[in-house]
Amino acid sequence: MAFGGLEKKPNGSPMAEINMTPLIDVMLVLLVIFIITAPLFTHAIRLNLPKVASQPARETPQTITLSIDDAGKLYWNDAPISEADMRARFADAGRAAQKPELHLRASSATRYDVIAKVMGAAQQAGLERIGFVTQPVAGAQSR
Repeated sequence: MAFGGLEKKPNGSPMAEINMTPLIDVMLVLLVIFIITAPLFTHAIRLNLPKVASQPARETPQTITLSIDDAGKLYWNDAPISEADMRARFADAGRAAQKPELHLRASSATRYDVIAKVMGAAQQAGLERIGFVTQPVAGAQSR
């Protein structure tokens, strides 16, 4: 037996060995359980997350609103402007002590390269805060 049992040994000392078979059996059972259950944790769960609307951004005196229409024409605070004038105004705004925030409005049909040029010009001028203005979701309630 594992603990020396009923046998009488001539020297009367207990058996000093541990029977490892039950420990190995338990370990193998746990290993099989983990092998079976581990793949269940890797599958993604599809969730339908709610759509919400956020509060409109407050326009402060340090805000520039730049709009781009479908044709790629630029509007600085709703006044038409050329690309060269836009770059010059960005440079002036970038040199200001308190740099303004740029709110970029672009039509959904505007080409990406026009938007990328505007963002690149703003970044080169030192304007770091650029926000994209979007339309609220239809039927969403703002609080």
